[in-house]
Amino acid sequence: MAKHKYFYNPNKLDFERVGTSLATIVFRVFGFLSASVVAGALMVLAIYNFVDSPKEKSLKRENEQYKQQVHLLNKRIAELDKVLADLQDRDANIYRAIFEADPIDINIRKAGMGGADKYQELRGFESSDELIALNQKVDDLAAKVNIQSKSFDELGKLAANKTEFLACIPAIQPISNKDLTRVASGYGYRIHPIFKTHKFHSGIDFTAPQGTPIYATGNGRVETAENGNGYGNHVIVNHGFGYRSLYAHMSRIKVKPGMKIQRGELLGYVGSTGTSTAPHVHYEIIRGDRKINPINYFFNDLTEEEYQAIRELANREGQSFD
Repeated sequence: MAKHKYFYNPNKLDFERVGTSLATIVFRVFGFLSASVVAGALMVLAIYNFVDSPKEKSLKRENEQYKQQVHLLNKRIAELDKVLADLQDRDANIYRAIFEADPIDINIRKAGMGGADKYQELRGFESSDELIALNQKVDDLAAKVNIQSKSFDELGKLAANKTEFLACIPAIQPISNKDLTRVASGYGYRIHPIFKTHKFHSGIDFTAPQGTPIYATGNGRVETAENGNGYGNHVIVNHGFGYRSLYAHMSRIKVKPGMKIQRGELLGYVGSTGTSTAPHVHYEIIRGDRKINPINYFFNDLTEEEYQAIRELANREGQSFD
């Protein structure tokens, strides 16, 4: 039963029923509908901003995976670029120097990627800058690899014409890997074991048990086989082409001056004669009148992994054995 409102009319001394006009009814209905629309809109807005739809959740997962993949690719590119930089360094400062070839021009090494915008199709996306930067790194690395490949092709042709030269230059370790205990000290400034001063160490110390065989690292002729100059019992081999190698602190020498020797031939045995604190061979390479780092001349008997390992050991700061 509908409820009605009444008011007291003093003029008539009676209660009269309150009537509701059409305008009032329309206003109330419109107010209710407006409030409902606003409430609904606020609810939809809240859901839209704070609650992800299944599709949005899927897209967010894909976006996170994409970011992880981009990060891993950038890391991998940086690692490959580091390996390539080492190859370029060895190419410029070792291989081309050995074959007396002109170094590759630095502008060619940089491998410029000028010209039209080749990444136009990648523009217009939210991640365009990131994608373009990644593609530029890949293209730059590919161009550098291509240049390095052509350089090695050129060096290969030079090597084919220098068989005798390659047989003579130092190219192996003076001690076999199976007999090697460790690389005690490399080329560069090290702590002198006796004087405890920071002194330039002009070779590499290979530690091995007393009496371990020491081998010639390239073909040549024995120039010196004697005791003296702090090297103790030592041998110097003249390889020709401006190269000589020195083997110091031997316990015994097995060659004599003037003897022709071949790479891998026995020169003597590991000892600790002269200025030495433990059994080892101090090994030097002299090019012209300058003592150079022997670490760059072990390319005949080491794998890439072995070469990198021994290079890291030789570069560590520490105390030399002589």
